[in-house]
Amino acid sequence: MTTAPARPAQAAASTEWPDNSPLPPAAFEHELRELARSRYHDTHPFNVRMHQGGLSPVELRTWVANRFHYQRSIPVKDALILAKLPEPAMRRSWLRRIQDHDGLADGEGGIERWLRLGEAVGLDRTELESGGSVLPGVRFAVDGYVNFCRLSPVLEAVASSLTELCAPNIMLTRLETFPRHYPWIEEPGLAYFRNRVPQGRRDGVEALNWVTEWAQTRSEQLAALSALAFKCDILWSLLDAVEHGSRPGSAA
Repeated sequence: MTTAPARPAQAAASTEWPDNSPLPPAAFEHELRELARSRYHDTHPFNVRMHQGGLSPVELRTWVANRFHYQRSIPVKDALILAKLPEPAMRRSWLRRIQDHDGLADGEGGIERWLRLGEAVGLDRTELESGGSVLPGVRFAVDGYVNFCRLSPVLEAVASSLTELCAPNIMLTRLETFPRHYPWIEEPGLAYFRNRVPQGRRDGVEALNWVTEWAQTRSEQLAALSALAFKCDILWSLLDAVEHGSRPGSAA
């Protein structure tokens, strides 16, 4: 039996800094970007196999169905963060994230596009919406992230969203590799990935600017780094559950 590669170690935060003074903004930004890069789930064995064309149709459907539990929870966690933002301009800006996923009308938005991806891989929309096939580990991870955003200070809640810094690249990888390795998925089903490229770039920069401005002490900077590491672990744990649940002979 092969042993799965170890979870990447957390990028070490610099602690050699006197008097709890914050790192300069550029150095702190580098820490955040490096942490996101080193711990992002693009290197998870399941994602690696996905992008190399190694998933069976059953495995791909298991991923789409379980990831949907995360997708439908994104506007919920964003609404919780929005309620913490202190200024109207910030709330208006963050509201775009909810609208991106929920749409401005029925039949629009990222959740609808993910449902269409589900249909494109052969899933029934009604069953997908029911959540009946969501694995316990996936539900535990996603619900834990929503609760983190509910209970954490606004700095940490926003910092946890900084996985958006890496999201455009993984979307571009899927747009490149899916047509080659999974040609049975009709092209319109990939619209979610295409739309998330510009959205992720916008959202990542916005949140990064806020976090680097708000973290006024080294302790606050370390709290932001910890929140981002937690979010990376959520995404990694989600794929751990999917990988186990989609093995031949599993209940999935």
